[in-house]
Amino acid sequence: MNTLTLLRLCRLGYIALLLLLTGWFAGQGLSGEYSLLFSLLWIVPLLLPLKGILKGEPYTFAWGGFILCLYLLHSLTLLYVEPDARLFAVTESVLLLALLTGFSFYARLRGKELGLGLKARK
Repeated sequence: MNTLTLLRLCRLGYIALLLLLTGWFAGQGLSGEYSLLFSLLWIVPLLLPLKGILKGEPYTFAWGGFILCLYLLHSLTLLYVEPDARLFAVTESVLLLALLTGFSFYARLRGKELGLGLKARK
């Protein structure tokens, strides 16, 4: 798989995750289960790497995976705690695991193409 295809898949998955979580947390905020401010605070970390992901910067994909880990913890906790939200939690977990894998591969492959990486010690 070339980097352009991987970039497109990662972007598509990221936008899908952003829409999925925005819908979930907005619904939680509007139903009164969470405050609307708390729900918005859950979306802010996902917006931080948006510019770099849209531009295709490999460094952003590398550190963006750390932000996705926060949401993976959320989905796994929700899977364990809320039996009524299992379908959502499984969907979120699968999407996040795919994105974590895709982000890592894209950052590595694109970094090699651009000649980025750690310098060898002499």
